Amino acid sequence: MRNRVQLIAYADRLGGDISALTNIVRGPLAGAYGGVHLLPFFTPFDGADAGFDPVDHTEVDPRLGGWGDLAALAADHEVVVDVIVNHVSADSAAFIDVLAHGDASTYAPMFLTMSSVFPDGATEADLAKIYRPRPGLPFTPYTLGGERRLVWTTFTPQQVDIDVRSEQGRAYLISILDRLRDVGVSLVRMDAVGYAIKTAGTSCFMTPDTFDFIDEFTALAHARGLDILVEIHSYYRDQIDIAARVDWVYDFALPPLVLYAAYTGDHAPLHRWCDMRPANAITVLDTHDGIGIVDVGPDQKVSGRPGLLTPEQLDVVVEGIHESTAGESRKSTGQAASNLDVYQVNSTFYSALGADDRRYLAARAVQFMLPGIPQVYYVGALAGANDMDFLARSGVGRDINRHAYSDDDLAADLERPVVQSLLALARWRNELPVFEGEAIVEGKDEGIRITRRQGEVWAALVTDLSQGEVHLSWSGPDGEGETTDLLTSPPRVG
Repeated sequence: MRNRVQLIAYADRLGGDISALTNIVRGPLAGAYGGVHLLPFFTPFDGADAGFDPVDHTEVDPRLGGWGDLAALAADHEVVVDVIVNHVSADSAAFIDVLAHGDASTYAPMFLTMSSVFPDGATEADLAKIYRPRPGLPFTPYTLGGERRLVWTTFTPQQVDIDVRSEQGRAYLISILDRLRDVGVSLVRMDAVGYAIKTAGTSCFMTPDTFDFIDEFTALAHARGLDILVEIHSYYRDQIDIAARVDWVYDFALPPLVLYAAYTGDHAPLHRWCDMRPANAITVLDTHDGIGIVDVGPDQKVSGRPGLLTPEQLDVVVEGIHESTAGESRKSTGQAASNLDVYQVNSTFYSALGADDRRYLAARAVQFMLPGIPQVYYVGALAGANDMDFLARSGVGRDINRHAYSDDDLAADLERPVVQSLLALARWRNELPVFEGEAIVEGKDEGIRITRRQGEVWAALVTDLSQGEVHLSWSGPDGEGETTDLLTSPPRVG
């Protein structure tokens, strides 16, 4: 993929459909985003989990357009698409057939039940080992062909887990890859893959069998000219291990480490991570999910393995988000809202920094300077604050960070200096031919220094994230430049 900043967006929440979103990235956002991670647009895009519970993963929801619209976007932008490998909607045709016919259904082997993973039964110890990103056990009672069964549902009762090792499950996943190849998709994001393989007697999360499946799926994608991005919120060493096996991994540790530095002025944990983080990373500060905590915490599966932050430092991050948002994030996190996450705090990244424009732009500058490909979530691209009205209407915690922008909303936010400055910073990042070169990250008394160099071209950032102070300098094809205020004097090439 081209090393350009990418936008993460729901088509229905920015533009209204795929064609309108394409017009936005070609229009007012032109030059800022060389790629688009188009969040689930399958049928239905507005199901139990905002499209992550597809009824039909091979069809575009007609309310958003068709495959031709996706191909048109892919004509001049790298396109990233989710393949939800772990589950499908309980309303899918295949599962409805299993509901009607039970084991007599052709699709019965495609879906996991408790007994298909534990054919000899499970002990209390077996069940206690299972790792799940929600409270409770990952089973939902369903009547399959007249028989009451416990169906494996890792996330919600509406999202039923598939057996990716079954003939039917494998054929299903291959059909999705074939469709995405045909419309010009560049990168496939393996959503929820950490939970995809269930092995009796294990945590059923990120086991050796999971790594084997990632290898197998990557080979299937590569055979179709598709790159792979693995999506896993997990212990940081897992990300390092996976990075050696696939094209791209997320740097999910970056957001909480940036926030910790912003809240305390202590950049040492961020610096330590920069010394070990994979270079083939998709860097993010915000996504459609919350701000991850497990990614910098101790290993949840093996005791005695410390995280990038201590428990006390993690508390500083969590409480810092709550304080910076005046308690808004507390209302959307944990037992305060449905769709519970045990490893995330729900807030926009802009609100998590107290809507401080300079600290926000300094954080984006760090993200853009680090090795990897930066992605900016659409709410973050517009420096969006927490949507408390949406949260109140839905009661779903992550909706605080999933605002639906009207045309008037978009026009108004595009006039804000912080948004224009972020667009300018992204264009600078895309145009300066230095980001395939070496990267040197150094500490300073208060802050962090990142230098990029490729041949005679270079860029250097010195910043204190707690103050939002920056010194960004560079040398490009058209000469040298510098700025000490990203808000009033954003960088430009030429």
